[in-house]
Amino acid sequence: MHLPFWLTTALLFPVLLYQGKRTRRTTPRLPEASGSPCGQYGEGEPARRVLVIGESTAAGVGVDKHEQGLASQLAKQIHERTGQTIAWHTFGVNGIRLGALNKQLAKADLPEADLVILSMGVNDTTGFTPRYRFRQQLLELRDLLGARYPAPLVLLSVPPMHLFTALPAPLRQVIGWRARLLDNLYKTLASEAPARFSYAHYPVISDPELLARDGYHPGAKGYRYIAEALAALP
Repeated sequence: MHLPFWLTTALLFPVLLYQGKRTRRTTPRLPEASGSPCGQYGEGEPARRVLVIGESTAAGVGVDKHEQGLASQLAKQIHERTGQTIAWHTFGVNGIRLGALNKQLAKADLPEADLVILSMGVNDTTGFTPRYRFRQQLLELRDLLGARYPAPLVLLSVPPMHLFTALPAPLRQVIGWRARLLDNLYKTLASEAPARFSYAHYPVISDPELLARDGYHPGAKGYRYIAEALAALP
């Protein structure tokens, strides 16, 4: 238990509860992207295959079509940088937590992939998933994917929720604090088990034009911005 966090949350609970309910009521709920969840850039057999799994960012919330989303835009960036044919596939569920995602992935017919990215953590942050449980679920996910995808699972850092303009203060600061605690678990796992996990920093989105109209999710420009940052990583 992280005592300072829970003491702060307890002291501010009436305010946080009111702000949380009001935010849910007033923030537009955007749909998942439509269209095919897979594709490729370039002709012929792909040299690399990208798979993004996770919550709303994997589901393409904030854009109309999956081809505008993170997996597609990352494949496009890699294709443009290398000239190689790059395939992409995305598997995301809006509003899902990691435990439920694991159950869905266990039943899913997943494609081949050389690079698997987990985009997760926002719903486990707002749902106050205990850190020990989140860690255990990450290990369970890695075991689930291990036989099919031996390369390290890329943990895309939990977004910096203290910067989310849709959240009022002090809710924004408390939720941001919680997000950093879960993100630290990513860093710890990547440090302790580099053969199983790697960590990728989520680029800060400070320009409102990169956000969707809910002020919460990336828009088309935002997904492209994130993809450019990820494609530049070694």
